[in-house]
Amino acid sequence: MPEPLLERRAVVAALLRDPGDLLVVTGLGSTTYDAGAAGDRPLTFYLWGAMGAAAMIGLGLAFARPARRVLVLTGDGEMLMGLGALATIAAAAPRNLSVVVLDNGRYGETGAQQSHTALGTDLAAAAAACGWRATATIAALAELEPLRRRLRAEPLFAVVRIAATEAERFLPPRDGAFLQHRFRAALGLSVG
Repeated sequence: MPEPLLERRAVVAALLRDPGDLLVVTGLGSTTYDAGAAGDRPLTFYLWGAMGAAAMIGLGLAFARPARRVLVLTGDGEMLMGLGALATIAAAAPRNLSVVVLDNGRYGETGAQQSHTALGTDLAAAAAACGWRATATIAALAELEPLRRRLRAEPLFAVVRIAATEAERFLPPRDGAFLQHRFRAALGLSVG
């Protein structure tokens, strides 16, 4: 894997610029910190302890809210842990779900050990082999805005190559009940 230059916090800020009514599910760790730093909002559902589950929660949300765009932001380590989700989502083919994997080739939450993507695993190729119709891999700043537009318009699995640097942690709310109630209220559902 060539050495990426994109800084993950800037990537997430660019992708979440002007989110409107976009529903966002973040994976464990860094994607949660980055989405919170880009602007904590009720329509972002942070997963604090469900490694490997972000994509499947996004699928459930896409089915529950078919008129809304759903974006899953996760890391390469989490996506590798939930690799079967790629096949399930491709088979279900929701038209309102996109998944973005921030790939630094590291397991950031456990000590920055190399992940399989640093050793040759291509998650975009895996998604395509599972049946995703649209995949992308980007590593350049100029590709972020076109990616942001695609995420709002079509189902897409995208890998964004990012530098393996550690940003200061921004901790959005961590209380699971609070996050669930806030998210449900933002969707107009009862919270009782």
